[in-house]
Amino acid sequence: MPYELYVERHAEKDLNKLSRTLFSQITAKIKELPLNPHPRESRKIKGSKKDWRLRIGDYRVLYEIDNATKKVTIMRVKHRREVYRGL
Repeated sequence: MPYELYVERHAEKDLNKLSRTLFSQITAKIKELPLNPHPRESRKIKGSKKDWRLRIGDYRVLYEIDNATKKVTIMRVKHRREVYRGL
């Protein structure tokens, strides 16, 4: 059974700042997450229980997987040099 996909407001704003080609590449990968929340390019974020990161070129998608409620929440989409600031 697929997970539900939620996109937080911060992630929406991040996506809207991207170029058209980057936007389409990243959204294509995000749309696959409900069917497979643990793709090969993803890694668990150390020190966190539910947070994961998905690598798409120089960009990272930070997301949370809640297995109890079958929910994937996209939190941020940023360049790799900026995404981990403030975590």
